[in-house]
Amino acid sequence: MHLSLEQVLSGIRPVEQAWRVKARKRLDDLAIPHNSLGDLLDLAEQLAAINESMTPSVAKKMVVTMAGDHGVAAEGVSAFPQEVTRQMVNNFVAGGAAINVLAETAGAGVTVVDMGVAVDLSVLVEQKKILSYKVGYGTQNMAKGPAMTREQAVQGLEAGIEIAGLLVKSGIELLGTGDMGIGNTTPSSAILAVFSGRSPRQVTGRGTGINDSALDNKVQVIEKAIALNKPDPKDALDVLSKVGGFEIAGIAGLILGAAYYRIPVVVDGLISSAGALVAKNLAPNAIDYMIAAHQSMEPGHQYMLEELGLKPLLDLNLRLGEGTGAALAMHIVETASRVIYKMLTFTDAGVTEPENTGGMANA
Repeated sequence: MHLSLEQVLSGIRPVEQAWRVKARKRLDDLAIPHNSLGDLLDLAEQLAAINESMTPSVAKKMVVTMAGDHGVAAEGVSAFPQEVTRQMVNNFVAGGAAINVLAETAGAGVTVVDMGVAVDLSVLVEQKKILSYKVGYGTQNMAKGPAMTREQAVQGLEAGIEIAGLLVKSGIELLGTGDMGIGNTTPSSAILAVFSGRSPRQVTGRGTGINDSALDNKVQVIEKAIALNKPDPKDALDVLSKVGGFEIAGIAGLILGAAYYRIPVVVDGLISSAGALVAKNLAPNAIDYMIAAHQSMEPGHQYMLEELGLKPLLDLNLRLGEGTGAALAMHIVETASRVIYKMLTFTDAGVTEPENTGGMANA
């Protein structure tokens, strides 16, 4: 069933605090020194609250890798030519990319979506190797005008929502976000600069590994795009349409869909977090359903996580994208789900409870 963006935004509600309290009580009773599993317990509490269950299952996992091209790539903001987006989509389909290997290890599937690659991928669609929700053949150059129309931004968001709905209907219990698009750290940094009020110089990194002069150019391109388009930070659709990307819209929609259908979603690195910022600004309650996979090496990512108020599960010097960090973090998420329903309490295990909590953390 097609849901409009408006329907989904009005249907996203925060997780029930009563379930957090109930989950925390059980976690506090586990036969371990108090809080000795640290952040894993917080994650278990979050999963129980999202699922409204003391046996939250996230065994059925899917990473959704959204692909799109960017007109701003013409400004020389990436070390790679635009055709690499298409080539990497073919690599995903062939199963030879990093996301394929990492997702397989995590027991997750990979769904590749054409949100706006600049070439015709209909053969892959006909072969049912990718999904097509193509909004356009790449965005417009945001250094010369809006990246897309407001209608295209809504289209991209609703595509992500629809994909989330289809996957949930097929039984998927945990979503992960991923991206592919040459030049997409540029709109991601621009989105962060607008929402956070930080300068493009402060939030922009080297992306695919550009040198100092190319980085200076990238910063200037972002400054020019923001000055020209004047995105309104109080209007997330305005920000997305003026300095965003089709795959970023899809990612934001996928996150909103996860929140609407009440399943957890693991947010990958810089580009996915740009989508998460859009989602949060459209529906603040969506943050309850997000799990930050990792801390990217891109300097802007730490500011994104601050804006989102999320703590990353991993810090492995990753900066690839594709959903690789999300796939890695899925191991931890699944472990947290098992902690709450498979571990025994002091009473269940017949273990004597501590007489006092002082010094118990390493007992």
